[in-house]
Amino acid sequence: MALGKIKADTLEHSTAGTVDTQYVVNGSAKAWINFTGVSTTAIRDSFNISSITDENTGKTYPIAMTSAMANDDYAGSYYQMGAPGTSRTDFNNNYVGGLGDKTTTQFGTVSYAGAVIDSGVNDVIIMGDLA
Repeated sequence: MALGKIKADTLEHSTAGTVDTQYVVNGSAKAWINFTGVSTTAIRDSFNISSITDENTGKTYPIAMTSAMANDDYAGSYYQMGAPGTSRTDFNNNYVGGLGDKTTTQFGTVSYAGAVIDSGVNDVIIMGDLA
């Protein structure tokens, strides 16, 4: 079976208007992940993520992407919440975190709350250009 292409400069919805395809291409998340960092670090759900490695307490590296980014200057947002055993409904987040050690195919995270600490809920969104 041959694969085809759809080429368009704009997308139009019957009631919601139109959008330039560059907004879709450039403005869409290129990767995201939701994972637990407590006990056994494990992916709950993800897009364009192939694996995650628990490096140390509060640190994951690498989080590997399936498709590479164009360069390592992509933007990422990292949110973490909850000490071990904390549920998503507690919202007692006193954590600070960030991305580090970025390459075109992987990145790491660090979760901090007075000291490096494992976090029960971790969400990362990656924006930028794919290779």
